[in-house]
Amino acid sequence: MSESPDQLITDLSVEAYFSEAVQAAISSRQAPVSGETAVYLSNLLSGFLNSEQLYEATPDGIGLRPLAMLYGDAVHATRSGERIRALQRLGDVALFISGLFADSLSRSLVDVDYYIAMGGNAYSCLADNGRRSNYVKRLREVFAELADRFTECVDVLAEVGKQTNMRNDNDILRLYEIWLASGSRRALEQLQAMGIQPVGLQRSRH
Repeated sequence: MSESPDQLITDLSVEAYFSEAVQAAISSRQAPVSGETAVYLSNLLSGFLNSEQLYEATPDGIGLRPLAMLYGDAVHATRSGERIRALQRLGDVALFISGLFADSLSRSLVDVDYYIAMGGNAYSCLADNGRRSNYVKRLREVFAELADRFTECVDVLAEVGKQTNMRNDNDILRLYEIWLASGSRRALEQLQAMGIQPVGLQRSRH
């Protein structure tokens, strides 16, 4: 039975897809990454599948804010919760970009080493805040591992990108956005070919 292009890829199927991809990458790289951190990495990927979670409003339009500005958000935060959110945002964006789009950094004013340093320091600061925040306390060991093994986690995401074609013209993030916006059968078929199977939820049309 053929799948309808009017079906949504649910969070569950996307998370399951990236969970399997991360586990395969960890095994392939023989990376010393714990199960809890593997879950964090797969959630990071599935979360940034929605471009609204990755991109922000800037003076030049919607785009990625520079890491220095994200760091500034943390430095100038007046509340502990705001600082924690800013540091996590900094670490997550640095990890995602350096893992999946390191090639693009070679054409920018900063290189991947800058992203690795900024991301690792952000996670380290979060781990050090574990005694003062219940939220961070639950993830303190994960943040500490992300800080200590940031480069290994970058390699895991890079392997996921390599194995799932996330860094070429079949970019899963872009394909998902195209399908979600237009119901493109071609985009749907490409997603299915990469292992993402939609389920039977109807997509509303306007």
